[in-house]
Amino acid sequence: MQNKSKNKTVIKSMDLLNLFLHHTKLSMNDIIRLSGVPKSSAHRMIGSLVDMGFLTKDQDGLYSLGLLFLQFGNLVSERLDIRHVAAADMLRLRDSIGEAVHLAVRDGDFSMYIEKLDTDHPVRLFTKIGRKAPLYAGASSRTLLAFMPEPERERYLSDVVLEKIGDGTIVSETELREALDVSRKAGYSFSRSELENYTAELSAPIFDHAGRMAAGLSIAGPEVRFGEDRLPELIRTVKQAAYDISLKLGYAGPPISP
Repeated sequence: MQNKSKNKTVIKSMDLLNLFLHHTKLSMNDIIRLSGVPKSSAHRMIGSLVDMGFLTKDQDGLYSLGLLFLQFGNLVSERLDIRHVAAADMLRLRDSIGEAVHLAVRDGDFSMYIEKLDTDHPVRLFTKIGRKAPLYAGASSRTLLAFMPEPERERYLSDVVLEKIGDGTIVSETELREALDVSRKAGYSFSRSELENYTAELSAPIFDHAGRMAAGLSIAGPEVRFGEDRLPELIRTVKQAAYDISLKLGYAGPPISP
């Protein structure tokens, strides 16, 4: 009976904390009214939650979530392995379109593949985990650059020297800025022969719980398999997969249109 009582107390305490999902601040009377918990029980549970740091009380007697939640939230964010979170969606994406799928993150002024799912297609790219590319070259890199905080992006653009890597590498700052603007508006980046000739890559951004860019999801393969007739469906599929992963990371914003 004692264990059941404790469990009920925990459940009721969680019910009180859940009120703050929709209310920034509440008075004790608000809490009692909204929760339906008896006054004596509410006072006792709220007092315990304050003592433990889950709630804080201001000078006006109003309660709000305590800083302990911020600490827990940061820990969850730091310990969340995006490769594990993205694995199922990457597998579905690979199987649905038959192209190699990559997950890339920013590493300073470079992008780096941290996960890859290959395809058994007889003609395919031979990329590998750990491969780096400058942020201005290739769809994955350009996605990361496009959705970086503006001050960081401007710092990068003012310092970088654009060098030709493949036949399609953008080496004009004006053209690069235009491409980045298109990526932000459209929600994806597309490249042809920028890192390797006769290859193509299509990438979309993945966002975290705070709305920050967390990674770039991309498909890549021989350029001949990325024809204009196939591109609209590929764009839709990659953007949807990236959005699905974002939702798993706690992202609450809408998908990028179109």
